[in-house]
Amino acid sequence: MRPMFALISFSLFATCASSAHAQGYSFLAQDKSSAFRAAGYNLVGGQWRKCEDHEGPGYTAGAVKIVGDLNGDARPEAIITEESSYCYGMAGTTFDLVSKQIDGSWKLMASGIGIPKFLTTKGVGGWPDIEIGGPGFCFPVERWNGKEYQNHRQQYEGKSCED
Repeated sequence: MRPMFALISFSLFATCASSAHAQGYSFLAQDKSSAFRAAGYNLVGGQWRKCEDHEGPGYTAGAVKIVGDLNGDARPEAIITEESSYCYGMAGTTFDLVSKQIDGSWKLMASGIGIPKFLTTKGVGGWPDIEIGGPGFCFPVERWNGKEYQNHRQQYEGKSCED
């Protein structure tokens, strides 16, 4: 099951990363450090880490997977991921969505265990809904309410789980 998860995860991030790259956002060293710190990571031995089990098999240190403008405000957002089945269970990964603010700082907007999928539906301020995938068949969709991402519905393959 782990190889299939890795394939799905890579496909999702590769697709999003190529579209973000086309938007032409640069990610400077100071942006990288500020973004990781906003997401709660610590720099340890040259690697950004949040999970305490960084010695276990299957651990992958924090990495920026996507940089792009998700909400149309002309400022970049970044998706940071870290992988560890010890820390993140069967999903094996976590994500943090951080956004560059007007003053140049970075702010944590959303965080979760699983694979983020940005949907075409939107919350306040043009922020996309996020489906948080992982093992199973019914995934939470979170929506930005102007202050935070909150659970909005459950869905599988675009259809409500409540039907």
